[in-house]
Amino acid sequence: MSGEMDKHILKEAAGAFATDGAAVSCERYGSGHINDTFRLICENRPYILQRMNTDIFQDPVSLMRNIEGVTTFLRQEVIKNNGDPDRETLNLIRTREGAPYYVDSRGNYWRMYLFIEGATCYNLVEKPEDFYQSGKAFGHFQRLLAHYPARELAETIPGFHDTPGRFRAFRKAVEEDICGRASEVQDEIRFVMDREQDMGLAMDMLAKGELPLRVTHNDTKLNNIMIDDKTGQAICIIDLDTVMPGLSIFDFGDSIRFGANTAEEDETDLTKVSLSVPLFEIYTRGFLEGCAGSLTEAEVKMLPQGARLMTLECGIRFLTDYLSGDTYFKIAREKHNLDRCRTQFGLVEDMEKKWGEMERIVEAVCKG
Repeated sequence: MSGEMDKHILKEAAGAFATDGAAVSCERYGSGHINDTFRLICENRPYILQRMNTDIFQDPVSLMRNIEGVTTFLRQEVIKNNGDPDRETLNLIRTREGAPYYVDSRGNYWRMYLFIEGATCYNLVEKPEDFYQSGKAFGHFQRLLAHYPARELAETIPGFHDTPGRFRAFRKAVEEDICGRASEVQDEIRFVMDREQDMGLAMDMLAKGELPLRVTHNDTKLNNIMIDDKTGQAICIIDLDTVMPGLSIFDFGDSIRFGANTAEEDETDLTKVSLSVPLFEIYTRGFLEGCAGSLTEAEVKMLPQGARLMTLECGIRFLTDYLSGDTYFKIAREKHNLDRCRTQFGLVEDMEKKWGEMERIVEAVCKG
């Protein structure tokens, strides 16, 4: 936000919430790219003030209903476990009228949280312990929300992990071939078609009741975890915009996809792409410890498949975008999405080679 008028809007938004004491200062905060985030210092305590990005999240009312429901439930669970509810979950601050969000005079949607003091978010996994802590935190998130009625949640991004739906969009892109690129990616197209029968694996199990519908976070990056400055332990999961109904294996799988790859997401040298078995083991241990027995036997058994399906789905999305003219993912060079797609498929291939090992690790971690 910039300009004199925006300062008035910021002041309007900050003044709309029931803060403890008058505002002292308000500065931009954090490294997020989607919402506009500010740290609001009031006389008695600090807060986080956010302007929501309604270009990306076009139904902010449903999104806030999700967040309000989940954070209220989490707060109750933390209290039951004798934890600190002001630090171990996000806490929404209501407006002076009692609403969970505020719409300003220009139609912008705003929300406010208590600021969690004495904790930090880190952007990069610097050591294996970080990845373990990440797994433990997202596993704990699953455990705390195990009895939350997931069906009541709105899909803030409809069809986000609908792998069969992503496959249909891919086939359409191949058939239409609007950029004339299909002829140069025949190997990649074949790679996807060879795995057509796997696309519905998870969703079919959900439909049959073999996998339960869960609350999923859908953005399981390290920088969405608050780490306590003193203990080094994960204390709180943040950025709940993409909290939706889904499968626990999606959150697990996506973490493995980007966290246990030995190469960057857009690496052009595919010999560098592989699944780090030690990192897979570390994350699995952390995740299952955090879940503390809240997953079903079928969910645990499907964890390796979650990693493979999320990686395959991501590769399909990159390939679909490449075939469609690079309209969704931002690119920094020619064939950037094709490079990203090849990296994902290379990782899928390596997972398939190490399949027995992945299954043995999950089994061994379960046995303790």
